[in-house]
Amino acid sequence: MNLSVVIPLLNEYESLQELNDWIVKVMAANHFSYEIIFIDDGSTDNSWQIIEALSTENPNIKGIRFLKNYGKSQALHAGFEKAQGDVVITMDADLQDNPDEIPELYRMIVNDGFDLVSGWKKKRYDAMLSKNLPSKLFNWAARKTSGVKLHDFNCGLKAYNKEVVKNIDVNGEMHRYIPVLSKNAGFTNIGEKVVLHQARKYGETKFGMDRFIHGFLDLITIWFLSRFGKRPMHLFGALGVLMFAIGFAFAVYLGIDKLFLNPTGRLITQRPQFYLALSTMIIGTQFFVAGFLGEIILRTKDSKKRYLIKNKLNF
Repeated sequence: MNLSVVIPLLNEYESLQELNDWIVKVMAANHFSYEIIFIDDGSTDNSWQIIEALSTENPNIKGIRFLKNYGKSQALHAGFEKAQGDVVITMDADLQDNPDEIPELYRMIVNDGFDLVSGWKKKRYDAMLSKNLPSKLFNWAARKTSGVKLHDFNCGLKAYNKEVVKNIDVNGEMHRYIPVLSKNAGFTNIGEKVVLHQARKYGETKFGMDRFIHGFLDLITIWFLSRFGKRPMHLFGALGVLMFAIGFAFAVYLGIDKLFLNPTGRLITQRPQFYLALSTMIIGTQFFVAGFLGEIILRTKDSKKRYLIKNKLNF
């Protein structure tokens, strides 16, 4: 199979028929063998009924319905698990991503050898203050922190070699950082393509300003996980040893001063250096214990299903 198109969605029933017809038209024009996987992330409108009707008409249309809303990352994870195509395309269901971009994205993966190609919505039709400026700041921070030189990390339109989606774990709200997850997994040939951004035609956006706050917090998380996720003791243990050593050095100084240099001076407990030494050694011990507990948790954790599927179609 040439292509799997993975589309997570939440309450997008108005756009599904038009999006489906557009994708099918592109597939037919380019003679692709394909599947379209719609992942209904707990919609409360008629989205699932539309997907059921589409799957009845066309066996290449497949559906996954979550029991409730688990988030875009979990929806992508479910789609990636089921995808069978040599190239996997992800796109949003709101018609802001253009299916006509699919053939060129496919060519870049197959012919140019990219592991991942991310869309770049160079010209956007979003509000400048509420979306464009925060998005530019977010992307700048992501580039500096991750070392992945992309202009638009959050663009939903991306293409992947099948091996990439089968070897990365998208969880939490890490869908924004799939290129970083791919790089950390060893898939470093990451490209970018300017894609057409279309104004939303139906409904309203499901994301507010809070997504940028969550995005920055996730950026810190992924920075930590990429460097110390498999060895938390390397960070917390090193900080603990450093802090304890500083506190111990203060304690030794106070002891020598009291015993030999100034035995008739103030009591040690009346000197602020005593409390500084004590606090620093306690904090250092806590850091060390945190690293130790992190190592234990990492080695004993069980793999737990992060979402429950209510229905499947055409699998």
